[in-house]
Amino acid sequence: MATPLSADAFARALRAEGVRVVEHGGWRTRNRNHMGPWGPVNGVMLHHTAGRDSVALCRNGMTGLPGPLCIGVIAKDGSVHLVGYGRTNHAGRGSRAAYEAVRKESAQPGGRPGPDAVDGNVHFYGFEIENLGNGRDPYPDAQLDAVERVATAVCRAHDWSSASVIGHKEWTIRKIDPSFSMAAMRTRVTRRLGGRPTPPAPPAHTPDGYEPFPGAAFFAAGRRSPLVTAMGRRLAAEGCGRYAVGPGPQWSDADRASYAAWQRKLGYSGADADGLPGRASWDRLRVPRATRTA
Repeated sequence: MATPLSADAFARALRAEGVRVVEHGGWRTRNRNHMGPWGPVNGVMLHHTAGRDSVALCRNGMTGLPGPLCIGVIAKDGSVHLVGYGRTNHAGRGSRAAYEAVRKESAQPGGRPGPDAVDGNVHFYGFEIENLGNGRDPYPDAQLDAVERVATAVCRAHDWSSASVIGHKEWTIRKIDPSFSMAAMRTRVTRRLGGRPTPPAPPAHTPDGYEPFPGAAFFAAGRRSPLVTAMGRRLAAEGCGRYAVGPGPQWSDADRASYAAWQRKLGYSGADADGLPGRASWDRLRVPRATRTA
């Protein structure tokens, strides 16, 4: 258990861990503390937003659920928007067993969480990660890096282990977020805690009018999106098209073969020319903006 960091100490901890912080006016005093205490704190809880316009929603809340809905919103580009500080409407009640595991810094019990018994709004720093949560919306590399840094920053400040990081889906049977592996994220946090904080990652720059890299996970079997078509057209324009027909909106073996040709054109070879897009090669392809769909 620990006393919550002051707002200023919290912001310093994030920046020291290399987090790109965006401060929204009044965040330091915007909270739900009038509903009850915040603290002692035991850990960090991660969520996904399941919607768009996430910063405004998390700052202001919605009918029947007043904001702020978290302390910070972790955007697709890796920036972290601070919208509140203190008790926020993010966790609700959850499993006593899950809470005890975080408190004791032991492994989560696994399986379905137990009955809702503990008010997590009291005991956790809450962060929302911008994602539709439908299993098809990607978490770009920059975003996952920011999640890792945010969780590490809070754990480092309190001298906690990665066992103090929990997903909402591990807290209550009412939730499925976040839609990525919490075990994998805790492994990342453990690794980062084992080293020194690193300087801030430079923001990804994509020229105006071109699509930012959507993350490696976007290019999965069955992915269907206008972005895939736009990519294929650019590959064909570069003389790298390996399409019998198309390109079309569904990621295919022909897309992968075409992208591998582009990687080889850039000088990559071996495993670096496997046809799966990476940030550096994507940025050089300069894919025009395309409206993404699932």
